[in-house]
Amino acid sequence: MKRTFLFVLLITLFALVLSACGGQALECEDALGCVEVAPDDPIIIASALVITGPNEQLGLDSQYGVEIAIDFYGDVLGHEVQLQPEDDGCSAEGGQTSAQKIVSNPQIVGVIGTSCSGAGVPASKIVSDAGYIMISPSNTSPALTDPETHEAGYLRTAHNDKVQGRAMAEYAYNVLGVRKAAAIHDGDPYTEGLASVFRDSFTELGGEIVAFEAEAPDATNVEPLLTTVAAAGPEFIYYPVFVSLGGLITKTARDIDALDGVYLAAADGVQSPDFLEAAGSAAEGMYVSGPDLSFTNETYDRFLSTYQEKYGTEPLSVFHAHAFDATTLLLKAIEEVAQEGDDGTLLIGRQALRDKLFATSGYQGITGTLTCNEYGDCADPKIAVSEVKDGAFEAIWP
Repeated sequence: MKRTFLFVLLITLFALVLSACGGQALECEDALGCVEVAPDDPIIIASALVITGPNEQLGLDSQYGVEIAIDFYGDVLGHEVQLQPEDDGCSAEGGQTSAQKIVSNPQIVGVIGTSCSGAGVPASKIVSDAGYIMISPSNTSPALTDPETHEAGYLRTAHNDKVQGRAMAEYAYNVLGVRKAAAIHDGDPYTEGLASVFRDSFTELGGEIVAFEAEAPDATNVEPLLTTVAAAGPEFIYYPVFVSLGGLITKTARDIDALDGVYLAAADGVQSPDFLEAAGSAAEGMYVSGPDLSFTNETYDRFLSTYQEKYGTEPLSVFHAHAFDATTLLLKAIEEVAQEGDDGTLLIGRQALRDKLFATSGYQGITGTLTCNEYGDCADPKIAVSEVKDGAFEAIWP
């Protein structure tokens, strides 16, 4: 009996040793560390978008794109994907606060954000310094992907305003026949960057910039500013600002006799129902540059149907598809780099995730064929100019 018992015990111990040796021991050898996801735990990603305040429709539009992408993608390696939404406030302060909150949670794998370039500047540094990855669906400031100022963990699926500023300059010069233009910004990296590209491109085409002005984003009286601009004799005024200031400039300009007949133009920061309400009838006939949304693919058709059903509205702004592509790229990269244990545990290397995303090439997204360069520009940039007709944005060019 004793001999039989010892034999059974030895066989049992041997089996346990074999089982342990046969299991996959996960070890993190990633330079930036790993996120460990337990067998029954979700994969957590975050968003940092402007979801309250005067510019909330810009961020909510992207937020909905993120949520739909998570729904469409489903589980990643058997793990549910959970979203931690934060508000970037469309400001440097909001970007800093939201980023600090995100990196305080070591279980967050990656970030979709920010909405506004002004928020993106501090957020991209905080996220990158912490070893995280961030993909923006709507930051367009050239500074964010400039070799001199790019942060290592930052990418975007939105266009670079070097493209948008040039497109609006070409429209003004070649289509409208404008030779004298003015530009107004509010000091934000997005607004100043886009206005500057427009200025430089318009000048290169042979036009003259007769005024280049700045105004506070929370200004309540822009009549002195517009009176000064009017005195310079522009045929066209480009003000790529946000909803509040954009609405005020538009309404005030229509009341200044010296600006009668002058073309008014803004950019994607105002492409929302809130701006149309703020500007009222004064917006009629003005031009707005932004991403070309004439996507023709089955995924976008399904996306639009889901957006309408889930949120009860047409898209609120113009970066929802870019947010969808950013989120899908992130989830796909997580799935491809994660180490998976026999029990379902995941190890997701942060540097491996960065490397995978920056190596994106020829990805077929809603917004086009995405290829990321070493500084995080991933977009297949297509710009359209819309005109406000009967209280709605109607794409008219190209």
